[in-house]
Amino acid sequence: MAERIEPESARISRRDLLIGGVAVAAAGLGAAAAVSSRASSSHLPVPAPSQVAILRCESYQQSIYSTVSQAISLCRVSVKGKNVVLKPNLVEFEPGSVINTNPMVVHAALEAFRARGARSVRIAEGPGHRRNTLDLADAAGYFNVIPGFEDLFTDLNLDDVTNVKLVRPKSKLKSLYLPHTVLGADLLVSIPKLKTHHWVGATLSMKNLFGVVPGGVYGWPKNPLHWAGIPDTIMDLHNIFPRQFALVDGVVGMEGNGPIQGTPKTAGVIVAGHNMPAVDATCCRLMQIDPEQVSYLTGCTVPGEIAPRNIRQIGENINGNSTRFALIKQWQALRLAGGKV
Repeated sequence: MAERIEPESARISRRDLLIGGVAVAAAGLGAAAAVSSRASSSHLPVPAPSQVAILRCESYQQSIYSTVSQAISLCRVSVKGKNVVLKPNLVEFEPGSVINTNPMVVHAALEAFRARGARSVRIAEGPGHRRNTLDLADAAGYFNVIPGFEDLFTDLNLDDVTNVKLVRPKSKLKSLYLPHTVLGADLLVSIPKLKTHHWVGATLSMKNLFGVVPGGVYGWPKNPLHWAGIPDTIMDLHNIFPRQFALVDGVVGMEGNGPIQGTPKTAGVIVAGHNMPAVDATCCRLMQIDPEQVSYLTGCTVPGEIAPRNIRQIGENINGNSTRFALIKQWQALRLAGGKV
């Protein structure tokens, strides 16, 4: 694993941001360059096939703990002595909705990584639509489900940050201020909800990384990322973090006008893997969406990386577990022909 990033003179505190910001010193830029140089490895071809686990999980009950643990075991995740950061998807709260990652999935991941000897496991998120993140987490059930949640949680909208230069950026951005909590993780675990999205077709483990971009720097709803191009910015964020793992909450997802105004859709799966484009391509196929038509997936991969022949499915198969997710009119072209891989 790459070294952890320790505080340097270029780090910017929340107080600095509030009083107008400070210049980034050369030493801090050196640390940021080290991060971005590691990110460049994500442009290299990955061993094929990539493993992606699909497990049946019919409901949010106690059995979800063993299911998530099994998914992590199947993917051979090694975290002993490492610092793990869990990044769920917290967006908005509406009673009875399925907008956010279910807290039981996050708690199951927390327990599973602790059991495997992780030095620390933290939960971190920076929602784009609400400034009081703890209130949102409370309304979404996180305080009730996860003991000591507040002590385990970091609001990435308010975390201290470092400026990270983008290597071969896809978007109009040249660099991004990113929180120390995620930059210092030995493993960043994206735990999204399986959802359609009105701007990019589908929002999964890669799109979930928008939540690591601090609202304290970029505002709400982080419009600079939108202006720079959402698919391109998704690719840039993916390339920054080479030490990733995806664990997708597909027990009950969202179809139609996602990621907020859609309707619940039961899929009954947990999907996991180290290669996030392969995980997201698998999720698309489970939703009967063609990943080859999702621009941020095709744009960030080497040729053939997300093709079925280069993804080794473990656990369950796709064809026996796919569910047709409704798409809004502008994304009908994403429909996977015949619903089969």
